[in-house]
Parts: sequence; structure tokens; C-alpha cells
Amino acid sequence: MIINMNNKVKQLRIALRNCGIIDPQNIEEYIAHDGYMALAKVLTELDPQTTIDIIKKSGLRGRGGGGFPTGLKWEITRKSEAKQKYVVCNADEGDPGAFMDRSILEGDPHSVIEAMAIAGYAIGASKGLVYIRAEYPLAIERLKIAINQAREYGFLGENIFGTNFNFDIELRYGAGAFVCGEETALIHSMEGLRGEPTFKPPFPSVAGYKGMPTNVNNVETFANIPVIINKGAEWFASIGTEKSKGTKVFALAGKINNVGLIEVPMGVTLREVIFEIGGGIKNGKKFKAVQTGGPSGGCLTEKHLDTPIEYDTLLEAGSMMGSGGMIVMDEDDCMVSVAKFYLDFTVEESCGKCSPCRIGNKRLSELLDKIVKGEGTLEDLELLRNLSNVIKDTSLCGLGQTSPNPVLSTLDNFNDEYLEHVTVHKCRAGQCKSMVHYYINPDNCVGCTACARNCPVNAIKGERKQIHEINQDICIKCGACLEKCKFNAVYVK
Repeated sequence: MIINMNNKVKQLRIALRNCGIIDPQNIEEYIAHDGYMALAKVLTELDPQTTIDIIKKSGLRGRGGGGFPTGLKWEITRKSEAKQKYVVCNADEGDPGAFMDRSILEGDPHSVIEAMAIAGYAIGASKGLVYIRAEYPLAIERLKIAINQAREYGFLGENIFGTNFNFDIELRYGAGAFVCGEETALIHSMEGLRGEPTFKPPFPSVAGYKGMPTNVNNVETFANIPVIINKGAEWFASIGTEKSKGTKVFALAGKINNVGLIEVPMGVTLREVIFEIGGGIKNGKKFKAVQTGGPSGGCLTEKHLDTPIEYDTLLEAGSMMGSGGMIVMDEDDCMVSVAKFYLDFTVEESCGKCSPCRIGNKRLSELLDKIVKGEGTLEDLELLRNLSNVIKDTSLCGLGQTSPNPVLSTLDNFNDEYLEHVTVHKCRAGQCKSMVHYYINPDNCVGCTACARNCPVNAIKGERKQIHEINQDICIKCGACLEKCKFNAVYVK
């Protein structure tokens, strides 16, 4: 769902410009909205280097997470000499809750196809590959339809627009491994090998798919290309901030009133996104934190709400842009549990190739497990920070290097919660079950037996019309008694 509201902060749709506007299975509707005009322009009016210069001048940076300048990447690939080069579209969207790329492919597949052809012309490639996860059946179907239509209309194939430029696109399917969002792991997966990253350099722009120069951009990055060619680099560069140009698509999720996709100019603040576009926190609760950048991003707090959303400012704040996931948390969330949740995801998704990521993150998870069970110590907090920094500095790829971000950012911004967990064994949010106990207030209990009848482990004893009591040794803290009691007799401490 794309959030479309009249807010003080105007959303500006560039990457999402056609989503929900045109029929994605009808190429003529795309053409009616300036579709394939940019491809015609570069093939008939511009040489490859001029095309690259336009992209460089626009200031477009990769929207997949790294933020590397797109025009510079194209230029490096162009300068790498080889008989065959490749354009790869990274559609392996792995962040939990993120669906920016899927929405573009389902709603406007021709914009990505057109952009890939432009990239092919610019770098000297005749073959394009879309690496897409098999879990996106509708996106795959619409991509296939769009590719066939583009071939029929002569926008893919040989002698495109009567020139000597040839370009075609094939699909490659991923199995949904998070690490395959990293470009070297993605390339290995496309080659039929295990999806593991490798040391860089050489970068894919020099030696990528099948050892040939390969330009890898993600879906959202490509979706910006035709508009930049049509409207000019200056127009695009006028949007956003000095170091982060254009717009960014975010997937708003969590404890927020309006969830869904938004596209905003770079430089708007987190406060504007969460409270004006997102409509604030659900059920009138208090804002606690926002995590940007997917599972490897950091958790930012109230003091960061006026931080402009840019690549560099988010890094300085201890988080990152990532591919655009944004999860909002309220006062009921325990930040230690949140850090453990994201770290467990990383442990599950680690390819296992390098020891810092494979073993280090497992040890981090064990330390966090101790803390949420009320068994942690102050020494564990120190070890948690030291080990996080070692993993960050020594891991092979971006997944490992960013995996401790949730731990480090919560240690920095919510240190008091960690101290409460290890010194007084208290979880203020009541999320860590080991530190939570259910009791019955004798002043309110009427002996209706509802709690005892619904307790799955028979931990509550008491006769009808007599005060009941919970056996703490048996209680599994499921909360069934609290839910069923109509007299507010059950409370949590």
C-alpha cells in the first residue's frame, strides 16, 4: 500500500511515479507516460559517456543501502575492457517488512527494463539480468510480460531504435537468502554457486558475473534513471540535500498509524515522516525508537527525531539508510529484546563464510539471551560492546559489518534499560518474561475461577468465592489469567 495523504510534508513520487497510475501489463500506458523516451534519447542523441555524465551530475546514489554514486559505478564499468559486460538488477529484497522493490516491479516494470537498457548502452553491455527472489510471483509474472512486450515493440533485442545497439534481459531466481543482497554473493548465486560474498577488490565493475565487468544496481535506483534522462540532471539534483539528491522510498511499519510505502525528498526529518506522514504512534502511546536500514540498522531515539534523512546523517547517528525499511517502536517495546530479535535474524541469515559473523554474532546472541533472562552482569555489557566492535571491524561483507548496529545503537541510546536488566533484573516494558511475575490482588479477587480455568498449566489455586493464588514455580507467564480476569485482580510486576 502506498500512503497518499495531504500532509505538510509533500510526498514526491519519482521512483513510484507510475505505480497505481498505469496498468503495469499494458506497455502502451507506459509509453503514454513518457515511457521509453529516455532510451530513445540516449540512443539517438547522446553518446555513452555523456549519458554517464548526466547520471553523475544528477547526484543519484545507490538506493540499495551502500549509497555509492551510480554514475561513478557506471563509469568504472565502462572503463573496464572486456568482450562481454553485464547489467544486473538486484531485486533480492531481503529486509523483513520491506517491499519497495516489489511494488515497483509489480506496478511499473517497464521503468526498470528501460533503465537497464540505458545502463547497458552507457557501459557497453548487451546483456541484462534481473536477480529476483522466487517469493515474488506477481513481480516475476509482470516482469516477464513487460520483457516480452518490450521485445515486440523493439525496445529490447537487436538494433534498438534503428541503431546498432543490442540489449536483452533474462531473469535469475533467488531462494530468499538475505546475504544475496550483497552484490558478490548475488553474482555467485546467479552463477549457480553458493551465495557467499568475496573480498573486494576486485569489484564487480571490474570482474563480476562470469568474471566479466558487471554493473549492479537495485530496482529503486534503476527506476530513477528514465526520469533523470527526460527531465535533466539539474532537475533531479535540485531535489534533496547537498550530499543526498532526489527522493527515497521507505516502508513504514511498526507501532504507527499509517503503515505502507512513502516516497519523500531526501532531507526531511524523521519527525516529519513519523508524525506527519505516518500519523504518529498507535493508540496514543509514546514514541520510543525508530529503526532505519533494515535488520542491520540502528535504533534511533527521540533526540534524533529532527535528524534529516540523508545517507551521511543517519550514519553519524549510528544507523544507516539501508534499502528503506523504517520500523517504529513505542513505550511498550523492550530495546534489549529488540536488539536480540534483529541479531537473531542476522545469525539465521549469516552465510557462515567468515568467523566474526558466523561465531561472533552467535556469541552476541548468547550474551543478549543471558541479559533478557535476568542472568546478565555488568561485565557482559562491556563484552557485548567490545565483541560488537570486533565483528564490525573484521567481518567480510556488509551483512557482518553492520550486524552489530542494533546492539551498539541500543547500548548507546538505551543504556539505562540494559543496566536495569543486569542490576535490578527489571524489564520496564514487561517484555522479558523471565523478569515478569503475575500476581493476584486479594482486594479485587472475587473467586470467580476464570483465571484458574484458563490457566494452561494449572498454576492457579483457589476455591469458588475464595481468593486465588498463582504458584510462581509453575506459572509460564502466558498472560491468560490477566486476559480473562474481569475484576482487575491480576497484575504484572
